[in-house]
Amino acid sequence: MAGSDTAPFLSQADDPDDGPASGHPGLSGPLGNPKSGEHEIPDREGLQRITGLSQGHSTLIVAVLCYINLLNYMDRFTVAGVLPDIEQFFSIGDSSSGLIQTVFISSYMVLAPVFGYLGDRYNRKYLMCGGIAFWSLVTLGSSFIPRERFWLLLLTRGLVGVGEASYSTIAPTLIADLFVADQRSRMLSVFYFAIPVGSGLGYIAGSKVKDVAGDWHWALRVTPGLGVVAVLLLFLVVQEPPRGAVERHSGSPPLSPTSWWADLKALARNLIFGLITCLTGVLGVGLGVEISRRLRRFNPRADPLVCAAGLLGSAPFLFLSLACARGSIVATYIFIFIGETLLSMNWAIVADILLYVVIPTRRSTAEAFQIVLSHLLGDAGSPYLIGLISDRLRRSWPASFLSEFRALQFSLMLCAFVGALGGAAFLGTAMFIEDDRRRAQLHMQGLLHETGPSDDRIVVPQRGRSTRVPVSSVLI
Repeated sequence: MAGSDTAPFLSQADDPDDGPASGHPGLSGPLGNPKSGEHEIPDREGLQRITGLSQGHSTLIVAVLCYINLLNYMDRFTVAGVLPDIEQFFSIGDSSSGLIQTVFISSYMVLAPVFGYLGDRYNRKYLMCGGIAFWSLVTLGSSFIPRERFWLLLLTRGLVGVGEASYSTIAPTLIADLFVADQRSRMLSVFYFAIPVGSGLGYIAGSKVKDVAGDWHWALRVTPGLGVVAVLLLFLVVQEPPRGAVERHSGSPPLSPTSWWADLKALARNLIFGLITCLTGVLGVGLGVEISRRLRRFNPRADPLVCAAGLLGSAPFLFLSLACARGSIVATYIFIFIGETLLSMNWAIVADILLYVVIPTRRSTAEAFQIVLSHLLGDAGSPYLIGLISDRLRRSWPASFLSEFRALQFSLMLCAFVGALGGAAFLGTAMFIEDDRRRAQLHMQGLLHETGPSDDRIVVPQRGRSTRVPVSSVLI
């Protein structure tokens, strides 16, 4: 099967084999015996025949996507590393600085469905190339804004959301079309390692580049250069696999001239939070995937239960890290380490859940709406809200450094309670995950037809003719 990059620009790249599949692999329940109900996982040769790409090439594509995801989160958190300098340069307060992230997330959230729509219908490679090139150009332009044009900085951060939305909604679906089952989970865990690592590196890079250059503007000029490399890698390395083919066929640069050792010593002294974020993210993502993989053997609801345990467990530790911030910095870092590790456990698992409960032709749209809802209920307004609460508290207290510290401390404690609510939501998800996964499998096998919410039935052969029976009778 030839690579799909020969398709015209922004054209649909799908599996050309639209013929009926033989047999009914991948079904669970009484339609077959338990062993035959499992998916037949293709081997390396099988995947190569299906995707038209060798195992090495597919792995290289994932590596390129991981690099871009790393760059994505570096750019997002570079601003956080130089936020005090931005506040001083533009003469703004906590609420205005929080608005920078709110504008970005809001733009990202609004545009995600647009690119989800495009990603499900057109060439994903070229969509990502255009989005990343635009994002890099806008980020570079934001580093030249004069101090009397703060509104222009807000505008450029909003435009950065265009590029990031074009990538975040599409990249996971490429991985889903290259690998299946445990291979897919493993590759997604590697892909989502880039979130904590990129976040930590962005914070570190922003602070370090500002220190070396003596000007915070240079911190915003690092990721655009790396973005050019990302576009070239996308164009030269990535080939778009046919959508859903693996499931239908299978059944289911140094930032400063100083030495490396000098950098490590400097980071160990001044940027502990960034290092903790990197380490806990890697540990948490890997721990979550491994625990979930082992528990799946005994409990099919393992994925949402592990996510719930991570969020519910992280809430008290994040609260204690804030409560102990003034009394003991060591205790604060310990609680942050534990809390962020538990918090990171759900990242790769959530992506895997979304991909196996949604049919391949709708996955980019599903990624888009997952981004919309998660940011709408999370970080779209939270930076501004926390900054606003902090400013209100400071107005009611005498002006002092302690008042500023306490105001931010109390406002940030709200995050721990919201995390606990997220854990409760995952517990609710565990009640429906099995039916949703089986329904997606039946749909991909052509046995479940969309006949409306009042007639959720499947077609089963019976004595030489087709009979429609309720899906619940098959799922029980």
